[in-house]
Amino acid sequence: MEVPKDQIATLIENGLYNSAQMLGCFLVSSPSANAETSPHLKVESLVLLGDSLFREREYRRAIHTYKQALQYYKIAKQNSTTSRSSLSSNRSSSPNSFNISAINENEVKFKIASCHCAVSENRQALAEMEQISHKARNLQMNLLMGKLYRHSRNHRSAVTCYKECLRHCPYVIEAIIALAELGVNAKDIISLFPQTPIRSGRASYDYFDSSRWLQRYVEAQCCIALNDYKGGLELFTDLLQRFPNNIHLLLEIAKVEAIIGKNDEAIMNFEKARSIDPYVVTYMDEYAMLLKIKSDFSKLNKLVHDLLITDPTRPEVFVALSVLWERKDERGALSYAEKSIRIDERHIPAYIMKGNLLLAMKRAETAVISFRVAQELRPDIRSYQGLVHSYLALSKIKEALYAAREAMKAMPQSAKALKLVGDVHASNSGGREKAKKFYESALRLEPGYLGAALALAELHVIEGRNGDAVSLLERYLKDWADDSLHVKLAQVFAATNMLQEALSHYQAALRINPQNEAAKKGLERLEKQMKGVDPDAPEEDEENEVEDGDGDPEETELL
Repeated sequence: MEVPKDQIATLIENGLYNSAQMLGCFLVSSPSANAETSPHLKVESLVLLGDSLFREREYRRAIHTYKQALQYYKIAKQNSTTSRSSLSSNRSSSPNSFNISAINENEVKFKIASCHCAVSENRQALAEMEQISHKARNLQMNLLMGKLYRHSRNHRSAVTCYKECLRHCPYVIEAIIALAELGVNAKDIISLFPQTPIRSGRASYDYFDSSRWLQRYVEAQCCIALNDYKGGLELFTDLLQRFPNNIHLLLEIAKVEAIIGKNDEAIMNFEKARSIDPYVVTYMDEYAMLLKIKSDFSKLNKLVHDLLITDPTRPEVFVALSVLWERKDERGALSYAEKSIRIDERHIPAYIMKGNLLLAMKRAETAVISFRVAQELRPDIRSYQGLVHSYLALSKIKEALYAAREAMKAMPQSAKALKLVGDVHASNSGGREKAKKFYESALRLEPGYLGAALALAELHVIEGRNGDAVSLLERYLKDWADDSLHVKLAQVFAATNMLQEALSHYQAALRINPQNEAAKKGLERLEKQMKGVDPDAPEEDEENEVEDGDGDPEETELL
């Protein structure tokens, strides 16, 4: 043979894919790999060439090559059948005419489907995979089919495929998370795990020991999927004690803390994960959003710089870029969020970011669409908040109330959901008493929830109960070093002409967060007020511009 095919396999095994695909071109065009005289060699050569192209990420070339291989394989099988039937009457038939290689046809179809997935052709990938019989599917095939069925919203078939994965191997974490998100309860997931192995009549201690942590992990993911964030965090925290510095657990904990508003704890856990592995990309867009909230633009800059160096193809990177550019250029930020979605149509933070940007740009109708997609993929409090605020911006009170009640129904133990219903009632003067009750209920459920306290204080101010607002907010000063708390207190004191107290709180807010625009503007107004100058007269238009925009007119150079 002129070109040894085993050498291509060796090159692929050693990661020399470019050399493998060039050698493959020689092999498939070699006279020895003639489709008529050596059909088995032709088929094997094309599959090897396809493998090298797949590894080189030349997915469309790989698809074309694999399909050629299957075409020749089909012809060769037909010839083989004909040759066998004639062999009984003519023993002199050439063995090459039916000596077909035992390539795995299903494996080649799986490779074709994988290539289609790589270029976001999920429908074609699913069509290819559905040609493989249920019994012939291995672990990899079932996992891919689960993802494809889920993407096409065929959730029942997706659940079947993911369950099959766990019957093969209980440690397929992707399948566990997917089943939890698809609504399968923890008991049913755990029941899929293989039975306890027995040694000399006694169950293996190692098996029980390992299965316990895995069962706890299943329970944690199911809690999170059901919006029981408190229960999920407790289980993840217990697991983290057993597996200290586990990056996956740290990131899962941080993500949940970010969703429920435990921003300081989430930042701490994200930073701990990055200190262990500075090149981690998973959930780093969530971390970027928290840094934006904290106005820590120095860390945000560094994070985006690091992510771009690590892997500029991941959707998280473009969400982080969107966060970074939000203050500088909302349109540019929006384009980054949309690019993240083009990379991964199921990337929830990208839809949340896009929705918030559209809302800030006064495009509430379009924002609703983004928040709805995020909610369909996996509802959490942020998608509900986005929907409610979008509907309120459109003066669609009925729809806003419906979305808020949906949140409360999905998360009955969530103080944030209760506050959301309160926000809808507070949007009109006739609903303030109801709003007050919901805010108070949120604070009873979660006494440390600053968002509900600030909203309740705002109601007190609107109704002229400034003393009640101050008393409420001052209770939180002991436990919260929060710039928004000091700004709200400063505004209340300024409204009651207690200017020195207002000055003290504006200054405190700026010490915590020098980038707080509300504190900067409030302080500027207060200084004029203290000098006896009307703060509204000379700069009324400028202040209106701030209120109408994003609250941040500066175009600080962040890159």
